[in-house]
This record gives sequence, structure tokens and C-alpha cells, in this order.
Amino acid sequence: MVVLRYNELTMRQKIETLAAVALFRSLDPNKIRLLNTQCSWRQVPQNQWIIDYEDTGSDVVFVVSGVAHVKLQSISGREVMLREIKAGEFFGELAAIDNLPRSAGIVAVTNVTIARMPASVFRATIHAHPDVCDQLLARLSAEIRKLANRINEFTTLDARFRLYAELLRLARPAVGGQKAAVISPPPVHAQIAARISSRREAVARELKALERSGLVERRQGSLVLTDPDQLRNMIDRAANPD
Repeated sequence: MVVLRYNELTMRQKIETLAAVALFRSLDPNKIRLLNTQCSWRQVPQNQWIIDYEDTGSDVVFVVSGVAHVKLQSISGREVMLREIKAGEFFGELAAIDNLPRSAGIVAVTNVTIARMPASVFRATIHAHPDVCDQLLARLSAEIRKLANRINEFTTLDARFRLYAELLRLARPAVGGQKAAVISPPPVHAQIAARISSRREAVARELKALERSGLVERRQGSLVLTDPDQLRNMIDRAANPD
């Protein structure tokens, strides 16, 4: 892992900055530049862990380029992928707030550049700027709702229908007013399996079944859900059999 101070990065052709982080959208350029200097900047190679499980650090990690995955290790030892962190997003706010060990780990999916902000700087920024505070509260609320939904899925749905639900979460409406939805680029089977706590082979088998039924089509660089409403109805019937 290459560790760089912000002053060293400014000498490069491309200067990484927190300006693209939505959390700081209300801050003026001078405040952003100050925050840049208060972070430790790192370049992390693909497939390397950025934060390990149960890490005792309390820094907040901002991904300024690349993609990372948040993963949780279950009691059985299987890794469950909680979410994807894209450029402009962050992780670690819980540890910065309560100073407890990390609840999950982060692994670099691509080569990434990160900024690690000390918990004291993060908390001071929240306290000083109401918009930053409001955004953080909205984010935490959204994460709680998302986790509640996933817990409900794990307790009421088998792996097949959890796959359907995950595909719907990953998909975006197709252009041109079509009812279809598109996942682009589609995640590999192992990534989907980690998201729904299943196995790669089971995911591959269920996707093939969806293709045979015409509910999924593979196109160049994408996976198309031809009838998202039908998938939702199938999930509802599985969750409410009576």
C-alpha cells in the first residue's frame, strides 16, 4: 500500500480532493482544501483490504476514485457483501461516532485512492456544518431501513427470491420508457452470491432459469430484467404465501 501525504499528491498531474464527495457539497473550496490537508491519502491496489474486520481504528474512509466492497464475515465464516462504495462515497462513520471496532471490512475491487479522515476531524466538521450533519443523519436512516429490509428478506425468503430482490436493487430503468430494467455492468456470480449469502453455483443456476423463462436477457455488457413487476410479484407471493 502506498501512503502519500496530501502535499505530495498536489505535485502530481491529477490532484485528488474531497470536492467530489457529496457529503461536503455545501462547503466552500477553502474548507475543502483544509479538509484535504487533514486527511491521510493512500493508493490501494485491487483486491487488497483497506480495512480488516474488527479493525480498531476510527478514521472515516472516503473513496475518491475506484470501487470498494464492504464485507461482513458471518459466524460460519462465509463473507457477506453489504454494499458497494463508489467514488465520492465513504465508510467508517459508525466507528468515528462510537469509537468501537469496525462492524465490517473493506476490500478494493479496483485500484482505489482513499482519504482517511481522523474521527476528531470528521466529528468537528459535522458539528460545524448543519448541512453535513443533516446529510449524515439521512444516510444513517437510509442504511437502517436498507438493513431492516435485508433482515426481512433473510428471514422470509429463500435464496432464489433473495436473488430476485437483489437484481431489482441493482437494476436501473431502461431508457425510452420501457418497463425493462438494466444492470450494467452486471456483477459476477460470486459477488451476487456474497450479497445474498448464497453460493456462486446456486446464483448461476437461478440466473439460467430466469433466462429460460424470458425474465432475464444477457446483452452486451449488461443484464436486462425484461419484466421487473413480475419479479416483484413473485417475491411478494413467496413472502406472503397465504
